[in-house]
Amino acid sequence: MVNRMIKVIIFINKEGYIGKYNISGHAGYDAKGKDIVCAAVSALAQTTLISLVEVCGIEENQIEYFIDEEKGILDVSIPQIIDIDTRDKTEVVLRTLEIGIKSIQKSYPEFIILEYGEV
Repeated sequence: MVNRMIKVIIFINKEGYIGKYNISGHAGYDAKGKDIVCAAVSALAQTTLISLVEVCGIEENQIEYFIDEEKGILDVSIPQIIDIDTRDKTEVVLRTLEIGIKSIQKSYPEFIILEYGEV
């Protein structure tokens, strides 16, 4: 089995808030449909996107996102200008994503990498 990797980049803005996340690749932990690492990251990433709309109240058309399931890409950017209450909610959801990714990475370090960038 070829050892591949999922790469997660969390982008922090100048105020210290998460403004974007990008997840790409496939873990290669197991065959397609049986890869628990890919499944865990995918469930976490997609739940985060849905939560930005359903929990945080951001209109879906205000969130810039791109999904390519075949290549294993999810790229999500939240609006730069949102009210403080919405900003606080999004930060909780996005920090929860970060904690989840770190947890998966701790258990499967050879299959997932977490990096940070600026937005």
